[in-house]
Amino acid sequence: MRRRITLSLSGTALLVAGLATAALTPAAAQASPGLLAAMQRDFGLTASQAQTRLGQELAAAKVLPVAEKAAGAAYGGAWFDPKLGKLVVGVTDSAVDGAVRATGAETTPVRTTAAALDAAKQKLDATTKTHPAPASVSGWRTDLRTGSVVVSLVPGAHGADVDAFLARAREAGPVTVATAAKPRTLAAGTVGGDPYYINGNVRCSIGFSVQGGFVSAGHCGRAGSSVAGWDGSAMGSFAGSSFPGNDYSFISVGDGWWTTPVVLGWGTVGDRLVRGSEVAPAGSSVCRSGSTSHWHCGTVIALNETINYAEGAVSGMTHTDACAEPGDSGGSFITGDQAQGVTSGGWGDCSSGGETWFQPVNEILQTYGLWLVTA
Repeated sequence: MRRRITLSLSGTALLVAGLATAALTPAAAQASPGLLAAMQRDFGLTASQAQTRLGQELAAAKVLPVAEKAAGAAYGGAWFDPKLGKLVVGVTDSAVDGAVRATGAETTPVRTTAAALDAAKQKLDATTKTHPAPASVSGWRTDLRTGSVVVSLVPGAHGADVDAFLARAREAGPVTVATAAKPRTLAAGTVGGDPYYINGNVRCSIGFSVQGGFVSAGHCGRAGSSVAGWDGSAMGSFAGSSFPGNDYSFISVGDGWWTTPVVLGWGTVGDRLVRGSEVAPAGSSVCRSGSTSHWHCGTVIALNETINYAEGAVSGMTHTDACAEPGDSGGSFITGDQAQGVTSGGWGDCSSGGETWFQPVNEILQTYGLWLVTA
């Protein structure tokens, strides 16, 4: 436990020192050299471009709720466009273009409102309570640009059960069928590294510190399951857990463990301070920290997606193209200094590439009445 505390404190001290001399712009306020290096590696950017993008994404996240309000009933969803460096808002009525653009966002016409698409997806989600999705369905999500619910099938999927699921989806609203690999959860057996262990034989990764403990993935353990830290010492237990349906948990800690507003950089990047949990829109960069593959970055592909694990469907997930590997489950997803969520599952690995989904952190906080530990 001493090694973890020392690492967190030294990373915090370095970040604070950097912030003291770089507090003049939003981009500088959230960019450590290690984070910029990771974004350069994973996005093919220069340090200056990475820093600029972080500033633009922070601005987009702040504009999002104002722009949504300005669009009103014509709101068709929003996403960050890295080429424009701005938030783009889909609208079903050009009459609101001026009001939306006045917030600092760009507009583009879309066929369907975000509310209508969300309602269609919720209707499909509801059908799975009585008619579970077949195993060959990878997941489903709303697609603002096409104005449809995208249902992803594993390659070669066919059969009466698939046809029946697609029929139910089309009853709920417009559907686009796509092909995607089957996601899996990312827990692992006991191995070395810097994990936390559940009942002595399963390894997952810490998400974010909250008052009284930390949050992580629900599939890692059930309420009451005991937890040990990276050094094998008693840490606490699961105070709450939900999976499938959701994929989140709250682990209450004691036994000398304490919480810090830090996401580990694993020596690849500097440790990250957590300052809040503003939601990054689709198109934003996002980075992930986990006990197996450590630190990797990607892009937010979609929000509010339902994925279909072997154990059952999980809704409300955020889809990214950041890679992950077994043992990374529960680990942190962060954009700049804003907590986004905890790693749920995915496909592929960090050698050949892959995609991941995370459980948004704000839903976990609301469910359990928690507060992030922030700097």
